[in-house]
Amino acid sequence: MADAVEPILVVGSVALDTVHTPSETASDVLGGGASYFCLAGAMFAPIRLVAVVGEDFPPAHRALLQSRGVDLTGLEVRNGKTFRWTARYSGVRLEERETLDTQLNVFADFHPVLPPASRSSRVVFLSNIQPELQLEVIDQVEQASFVACDTIKLWLDTARSGLEQVFKRVDCVLVNDEEAVQFTGQRFLPAAARAILSYGPRMVIIKRGENGSLLFTADRVFLAPAHPLETVRDPTGAGDAFAGGLLGAVARAGHDGEDILRRGMLYGSVLGSLAVEDFSVRRIMQADRGEIEARLSTLVDMISLDGSRAT
Repeated sequence: MADAVEPILVVGSVALDTVHTPSETASDVLGGGASYFCLAGAMFAPIRLVAVVGEDFPPAHRALLQSRGVDLTGLEVRNGKTFRWTARYSGVRLEERETLDTQLNVFADFHPVLPPASRSSRVVFLSNIQPELQLEVIDQVEQASFVACDTIKLWLDTARSGLEQVFKRVDCVLVNDEEAVQFTGQRFLPAAARAILSYGPRMVIIKRGENGSLLFTADRVFLAPAHPLETVRDPTGAGDAFAGGLLGAVARAGHDGEDILRRGMLYGSVLGSLAVEDFSVRRIMQADRGEIEARLSTLVDMISLDGSRAT
């Protein structure tokens, strides 16, 4: 990776997850949206992480992040326990999720304070933390050229006005299809995207799971297919890994032209597909650039009109 690649700033949650499926359980594995983003995005660009953990955060998890060159200057360690999340997946394709336990612990009163170097970050990802915290980050970045935000259903239910303020101040909004419909009241995704664009972002990306994702700008639409999967072991973190691939492509290219965004969405599909093939970030850590580029070629071939093989 070239030294000239712009670092990406990510602010979000780092957690210890316990995940149950009908056949397996993984306990106290590395989780949190920022963790998935870091290890996916680090395939393309340096990452600066701002988050909080407790004294119980395992050294092995810290070492894992450091092994990919993630800058942990902004990872605050506080007295107390790390954010913990427990869930159960069910259904034929593990499409049904039930949250069994959420313990915010030190994350409950987290307010991000950016290290001096992070304030000059040009590419910024606001993971799905509370909208008021996302706004605190936006107020601290000084030279950002591309800011993307994610959200979750909880904030649509409890912090809509804050979300509206965030949408007015970012370049790219990432939501899933159900969230887009809920937030806008529009039944069809193009109308939902148009409603979100009216707040001011330059683009909206609607994630649709195994049906891929849609990029909407003022006058264009692009469909990125999902990578075909033969197995899903843990759906957690797929959206955050998708974002890591997307912003990684933007940072590596140094601009957010439409060609880069389209390729970035395909990289996002690749990283999302890797995330779900094992628990936590294990499968992402096993992948190398060769495998990522091979999966990208598969996706390009899927949308090729002339049937020519991607190279």
